[in-house]
Amino acid sequence: MNGAPSLFAAPPLAEQERMLEAMLFAAAAPVRLAEMAARLPEGCTPDAALALLRRRYEGRGVVLMQIGDAYAFRTAPDLGFLLQREVHEARKLSRAAIETLAIIAYHQPVTRAEIEEIRGVAVSRGTVDQLLELDWIRLGRRRMTPGRPVTFVVTEAFLDHFGLESARDLPGLKELRAAGLLESRPLPGADDAADEAEGEAPSEADEMQSELFGGQAE
Repeated sequence: MNGAPSLFAAPPLAEQERMLEAMLFAAAAPVRLAEMAARLPEGCTPDAALALLRRRYEGRGVVLMQIGDAYAFRTAPDLGFLLQREVHEARKLSRAAIETLAIIAYHQPVTRAEIEEIRGVAVSRGTVDQLLELDWIRLGRRRMTPGRPVTFVVTEAFLDHFGLESARDLPGLKELRAAGLLESRPLPGADDAADEAEGEAPSEADEMQSELFGGQAE
């Protein structure tokens, strides 16, 4: 019938925002945009609703964070100290796991051989298995080189744990020193140009890796 309202008309944007709010609060893990779209009624626009929801929570105790291509509510960064006791973990990663994890984060996608070349020692299967079990790394694409070696990349769980939107947000040496996480003296083989290179991993990252990732295991 001409002029009759459609029975399948999408709900108003404000109602879509409420739906996403309920969905994200109830989720145990970050929710991907495609999953939101699949759950919402036909014709909904999760992108627009997310933008409204994100603005609504600006300056609040919890904020809507993008984690890779997923979204989740998280404690506002400046209030994290209030939950320090609740998030404290007793078990720590081994030094080998810390170094391996940091190399993957700063050099991804990276093969086992490349990790061993950077560390200068062999990477045990147990170290990689531990990081895989923590869901902090995953297998990436195979390299188009002889042997087709697999690569490793960090996961959304890793980004979520450290409050990062993507691996590009990892701090550089200058930021770590400014935050007091590193001594002010330059690391062996590192210079100011390397510090300022955007997205470039430090050439000697051993001390930085330990300071950045030490004590963060689940």
